Amino acid sequence: MINKTYKKLALTGGAAAAEALRQIEPEVMPIYPITPQTPIIETYAKFQADGMVDTEIIKVESEHSAMSAAVGASVAGARTVTATSSQGLALMNEVLYIASGLRLPILMVVSARALSAPINIHGDHLDVMGARDAGWLQLFSENAQEVYDKTIIGMKLAEKVNLPIMVIMDGFNTSHSVENLETLETEVVKKFVGEREAINPLLDTSNPVSYGPVALQNSYFEFRIDQEKATLDAKEEYEKIAKDYEKISGRHYALFEEYRTEDAEKILVLTGSAAGTAKVVVDHLCDKGEKVGILKINLFRPFPHEEIAAVLKNAQEIIVMDRAQSIGTKPPFYTEIISSLYQAGEAKDVKSYVYGLGGRDIFQKQIEDVFMGKVDGQYLNK
Repeated sequence: MINKTYKKLALTGGAAAAEALRQIEPEVMPIYPITPQTPIIETYAKFQADGMVDTEIIKVESEHSAMSAAVGASVAGARTVTATSSQGLALMNEVLYIASGLRLPILMVVSARALSAPINIHGDHLDVMGARDAGWLQLFSENAQEVYDKTIIGMKLAEKVNLPIMVIMDGFNTSHSVENLETLETEVVKKFVGEREAINPLLDTSNPVSYGPVALQNSYFEFRIDQEKATLDAKEEYEKIAKDYEKISGRHYALFEEYRTEDAEKILVLTGSAAGTAKVVVDHLCDKGEKVGILKINLFRPFPHEEIAAVLKNAQEIIVMDRAQSIGTKPPFYTEIISSLYQAGEAKDVKSYVYGLGGRDIFQKQIEDVFMGKVDGQYLNK
């Protein structure tokens, strides 16, 4: 039954993440501020200062230390969260692999931002795409409502499959933009997420364990295979948790969102805040008789290859918009879509565009031009 007791609030994406975390009330939060992530931890720190949560906030000297502290807290059995952005995520890179290799259910909210150099504090997906193979689940959000909902879903998913997860929003476009959203009652959230049931916590002295042992040629390969299997299995668990969340919220988040794709001849694939603008364009073009639609990806890791190929197989033309580059090769989302279609035996015309690097705005007219084949080259709004 859908929960009928909720509050309507006007929050930024960063504040929405903090509100969800307040209701989850993790035991440990190691933090280091970086724009545009800072409002998340500032808001949460105020919750703690006001006595609204009993979280142990650990202030460290760098993002590398923040993730290291998160690993320590999680292996001890504590429910652990953190947040970061841009160079901060890049600085964590060494420890990201440790968190995932140890199968630790750490939740990290990321306000996706451009990477230096040159210095830029605004949003694109370069940072999270640089970490896409680090063994973390990745869940993208379009707006503040999705940030709130997916933070709750993400915490439950991470602890169900014992893998770390990034809940991702676009820096500034989402993290600092105020939007109306609905929040659940705290008791409902706590019941939905439940308590963490730590497996072999380090502080269980009656059952001594060792974390991070040496694994050489005779065993390392098997660890990686097990991690890959767990990650792929997380896709099914995500779908189950998303359906359970729909029962209490009325909002459903599938592996991806299909928007007017039923008879679409052209389908645009993208994620993040630009999807809202793209939906307006699709409505406008459909009203004019064009058969266009959108496939907005929610769960990027693990990537739902088969399911996406099934949606795209009837389209005559597929357009992929990436808010990131892969220097020297094709962009990330485009590469995944090509792989999905190839594995399904589908030969399609797939066009690739890069947009919005460094926070540059994307407008309705530019997306309409993409649909209508009026763009020369790979880069939009350059």
